[in-house]
Amino acid sequence: MIRIVAISDTHERHEELILPEGDVLICAGDVTANGRLQSLARFAQWMERQQHRRKILIAGNHDICFESKPAAAREVIASLAPSVTYLQDSWTSVDGMRVYGSPWQPRFYDWAFNLDRGPALAVKWARILPDTAILVTHGPPFGTLDMTPSGLRAGCEALADRLVKLGVRLHVFGHIHHSYGVAERDGRISVNASICDEGYRASNAPVVIDL
Repeated sequence: MIRIVAISDTHERHEELILPEGDVLICAGDVTANGRLQSLARFAQWMERQQHRRKILIAGNHDICFESKPAAAREVIASLAPSVTYLQDSWTSVDGMRVYGSPWQPRFYDWAFNLDRGPALAVKWARILPDTAILVTHGPPFGTLDMTPSGLRAGCEALADRLVKLGVRLHVFGHIHHSYGVAERDGRISVNASICDEGYRASNAPVVIDL
């Protein structure tokens, strides 16, 4: 058994968290408010201090520096948080399980890592390897923990279609703060790990999953 602690959308409120013990800490993006390198540096130092033996990070739409200044943002992680694995359309292995991470989501107020719905996003999701056990994306798939306060579903249709063809056991995401929670269907555990609520208060707890 491996214990995974999942967080997302901390928006610079990471110091308010009390993280449970676990084997792997996964963060599904939006660690900054406006994508400043200084904000990323503070988060990186905090994540480096955590005691989980593996730590995995992807970017979110607020983490603009990873798109506008990718070399500088990656250097912040490499220099301040060497124990953290940053994934961007790439994968790593944890205890023999493939973990794939990607920051893309349907266009949302023209922030970072936005693409139009349909073929452009389908191209990104086609890169997810078939034997991926743990998938980390910033946004949810359409129809799963993706409801906005207005009652609209904001998830990605192309991602939902791709998941049908994959054997993912755990999918961690965030982005839609309103739909924080856990759902299980067809043998897949889906986690919207958004820490911040709609008012950007750190009101939600980290999610613990045992695989």
